[in-house]
Amino acid sequence: MDPHGKTTKYFAYVRKSSEGKERQALSIPAQKNKLTEVFADLDIEFVEDKASAFHPYNRPAFTKMLERIRKGERQGLLAWHPDRLSRNEVDASSITYMLREGIIKDLKLATYHFENNSPEGIWMLQLALSQSQYESAKKGRDVKRGLVQKAQMGVLPAPAPLGYKNEMYMTKGMKTITPDPERFGLVRKMFDLMLTGNYSPPRIQQIAADEWKLRGTYGTPICRSSIYNIFTNTFYYGEFEYPKGSGNWHKGIHKAMINREEFERIQELLGRPSPQRSKTHDFPYRGPIRCGECGAMVTAEEKTKRLADGTVQHYIYYHCTKRKYPNCTQKSLEEGEVEKQIATELGKLEIKEDFRDWAIARLREMHKLEVVDRERVYGNQRREYESCVKKLDNLIDMRANSEIDEVEFRGRKVALLKEKDRMQEFLKDTDKRIENWLGIAERGINFAEKARRVFATGSLEVKKEIFTTLGSNFSLKDGKLHLSLDILLFAVKNLDQNAERVMTMLEPKKSFATTAQNDPERSLRAHWLRDLDSNQDKRLQRPLSYH
Repeated sequence: MDPHGKTTKYFAYVRKSSEGKERQALSIPAQKNKLTEVFADLDIEFVEDKASAFHPYNRPAFTKMLERIRKGERQGLLAWHPDRLSRNEVDASSITYMLREGIIKDLKLATYHFENNSPEGIWMLQLALSQSQYESAKKGRDVKRGLVQKAQMGVLPAPAPLGYKNEMYMTKGMKTITPDPERFGLVRKMFDLMLTGNYSPPRIQQIAADEWKLRGTYGTPICRSSIYNIFTNTFYYGEFEYPKGSGNWHKGIHKAMINREEFERIQELLGRPSPQRSKTHDFPYRGPIRCGECGAMVTAEEKTKRLADGTVQHYIYYHCTKRKYPNCTQKSLEEGEVEKQIATELGKLEIKEDFRDWAIARLREMHKLEVVDRERVYGNQRREYESCVKKLDNLIDMRANSEIDEVEFRGRKVALLKEKDRMQEFLKDTDKRIENWLGIAERGINFAEKARRVFATGSLEVKKEIFTTLGSNFSLKDGKLHLSLDILLFAVKNLDQNAERVMTMLEPKKSFATTAQNDPERSLRAHWLRDLDSNQDKRLQRPLSYH
């Protein structure tokens, strides 16, 4: 009930992600059941989404729900856990901003407790939402790293092209691509026809589909576009580019269907140039950066210049690919200048070691209190699960003693097994959530303390890791590198501007200042929590993998 005596009405938001079943959190029915059980005395309207929360503007039901809250149709919000509400900064900032401004009067979570209307409580919510995004981003990064490693081993991390098949039953991580005994020879005959110069691709497609009865992976006749894809795919002569468009070429370990000369001959017959191979130099900052004018990717190239004394100088320049807008006016920027600007951004984050120790100590105290709340929830769920198991045991005893017949036994057994599975899902989810979010915050602070010094002396690989960890939305415009800092690093940056004053406050005072005036923790909240609570619509968090 609000201060005016009106009953608060709640939206109960439930979401099922797009991940595989084995990685699912609680299903939508289980979330609804639990929320109804925990908040039985509240006026609830359920809102359901089945889209991923990792990217913003991807959930129409969620967006419409927030609009209805702004209109005052309902004032409160319920969810199973923070990660059901958001896994990205844009949606997370919308929720925390509406909560701080009182647009959302009350927010309740079934497995997570925080103080709704205090700066500390909103900060804790921000950290929980940050952890959810971190987990998703880390999974995505780990998958991408695994795919790149697989490509470096010579195995295309993608569905096999026609004529080959993916070995599905090999050990995970060891799966390869092998010739398809049913189609390999027929696809080779298509190349042979093309190499004669007497057949056009449409004619070859007609022969393969009508006379040879060649079918694609899903049993459908191959179409004209498939023929052109086959004849221009470098995989067939033993090499492939991964990721597509990256310029990173790999030598495949699969059996080649044709040789390089045959492939290039076919490209001549098609009137197409042979794909250009990438240079061997490693460009650490190519990939995440986009052009600030036209939005195209920024690429890099190495140039050499022979000086008057006969020596040769090598330069690396980053510039817009101009694929989206050929008349883009942006000029190139030398790699040394890019690194100088990155070092400048890192320098804005540096904090003193003694202040770091004090801030982390305070975070640890808060973490201990939060763990107690989560353990209490876990204990309650464990007791419910054990009660369900006991009911199953009693049911079996009743059937053994002929107290109930077979029909009643089966019916009650099915219901209890469903309840047992549901409670088991609760336990798994809560157990997973009793994780050390403190580690995420510590990595952010440690990163700020050390990253600049390590970047100055690190290898290309280390520099790239620090660069990608720094933030997101990298763009290059008018010779300036722009980026959106990671959510934790953004707070650390503004915290650093006040660290000197806070550290002074930690020292013994000779004056008779009041407690409120001489409270360093209050100053920490005033400057750090304010930034964590702010509306960070353009800051997309990345995983803090730097140590």
